[in-house]
Amino acid sequence: MSIDQQTLATHYARSHQPVPPRHLGTRYNAAGVFQPEPGNTVVCHVVPGSATEAALVNARIRYQGMPDAAKLAFTPVESYHMTLFQGIIEGRRNLPYWPADMAPDAPIDVMTAHYQSKLASFQPAAPFNVELVECLPTGLIVAGATAADRHAMAEWRNRFAEVFGYRHPDHDSYEFHITMAYLIDWLDDDAIPGWTKMLNEVAAEIRAQAPVLELRAPAFCSFADMNWFEELVVFAAD
Repeated sequence: MSIDQQTLATHYARSHQPVPPRHLGTRYNAAGVFQPEPGNTVVCHVVPGSATEAALVNARIRYQGMPDAAKLAFTPVESYHMTLFQGIIEGRRNLPYWPADMAPDAPIDVMTAHYQSKLASFQPAAPFNVELVECLPTGLIVAGATAADRHAMAEWRNRFAEVFGYRHPDHDSYEFHITMAYLIDWLDDDAIPGWTKMLNEVAAEIRAQAPVLELRAPAFCSFADMNWFEELVVFAAD
């Protein structure tokens, strides 16, 4: 799938966005430095040293070569991952993003230990393969490579929802992605054609180098910010 200029403009062009990017000032600052925002999550890291990582490094170079690349806060390559299920995060402590059976002011490390204990008896779902859907200025949209893969990913999410004790409003429609950058500022409208061309070229290159994205097994991780996700519990597929 390729992205068209109108879709890109709707989501990323200054003329379509009356407020600053969502995470600016909390997750990262205007200088592109990531701020403390602890939490936990379940992710599949990109396999280090793989063709997939090499393709994403090349993509990162292309992104950083854009004239307005300073409008992006780039995440480190070693942090690249696909989120399989969203855990809890500081600053978002209300239902349905926080379990009803835990105090809303519970420290993040207490919550992480709580989930780590509960996940000791977690029953993994089937393995799955993931492919690229499209490239965006912030990274990749991905999805299960086949209907069976998409079903397996949904099953993993359902099982984690039972353990974590909540379902986000987008639980069934969640768009899987690999974040490579966050927007510090919206793109100028006249930059959209150049971004569209570059993103579609990069997407074609990634598909050629890594038709199936090489991801590690799902892992429950803790994090202090967006620079590193520490694997605490790694799950072997059923």
